[in-house]
Amino acid sequence: MRAVVDHSVQARLITVPSVTREVTVGLRYDRHDPFAVSLVFPSDVSLDGQEVVWVFSRELLEDGLRAAVGLGDVHIRPSGPERTVIELRAPEGVAVIEFDTTGLLRFLRGTYGMVPGGSEYLELDLDRGLTSLLG
Repeated sequence: MRAVVDHSVQARLITVPSVTREVTVGLRYDRHDPFAVSLVFPSDVSLDGQEVVWVFSRELLEDGLRAAVGLGDVHIRPSGPERTVIELRAPEGVAVIEFDTTGLLRFLRGTYGMVPGGSEYLELDLDRGLTSLLG
């Protein structure tokens, strides 16, 4: 049985108003962390030349496809009927990334095919989690 959903999508990194850069972003879902999704950015778009991974809730991503959501570091909102904007806030600044909504929906369908909504708790291995926390 598969444990990970990996999906690559083209996105537009908005660096200043009306200036964009095309970038391939990895979307990742791991059934061993069933409440979370990850955005994986290639090293060529980071400030330090390293791959950058942002992790946030799968529910936040789903809700952000319909309405503006988010507190803290991750904000998601629709931008018209075909696009979704994700804002990532860090001490270094704000990254604004625009996605085609269909790519995000396709990814989410794959995650829910692996772990249906409401059954995430069945995937949790509390013993393994405690062991990793306590060393």
